[in-house]
Amino acid sequence: MPQISYTIQELTVGQLSARSGAAVSALHFYETKGLISSRRTSGNQRRYDRDALRRVAFIRAAQRVGIPLATIREALSELPDERTPNREDWAQLSETWRGELEQRIKQLTRLRDHLDDCIGCGCLSLETCALSNPDDRNGLRGAGSRLLVER
Repeated sequence: MPQISYTIQELTVGQLSARSGAAVSALHFYETKGLISSRRTSGNQRRYDRDALRRVAFIRAAQRVGIPLATIREALSELPDERTPNREDWAQLSETWRGELEQRIKQLTRLRDHLDDCIGCGCLSLETCALSNPDDRNGLRGAGSRLLVER
């Protein structure tokens, strides 16, 4: 991994990529989504503040546990002056995200457990299918198709 002098306060996109492990295309994508920011030089090259390393690490860690980018962006925007998150921020946000992750785990476990039934019958019955109609939620709304928008 290339070493960058601590006297350098701004990183090129290549340096940020090499240090963070994120592809240049991912960094550009993060920037278009408002997760990180850069300034442009007179030659129109991107320059990132050093704290972008920590922001990218935060983004990638959150992504690894399944947090959507929109949720990550929202969390970052709620920090005072949109500062770079620190250890306490991660602890607080991870506690907030824990419930969402637990719910997703339950849903995925249920889908996994019912997947054999779906493969076995192949009907995707809207009455009993755990994929199309979990817990027969649509049946509780009355007779007829409930998947179409009601007018």
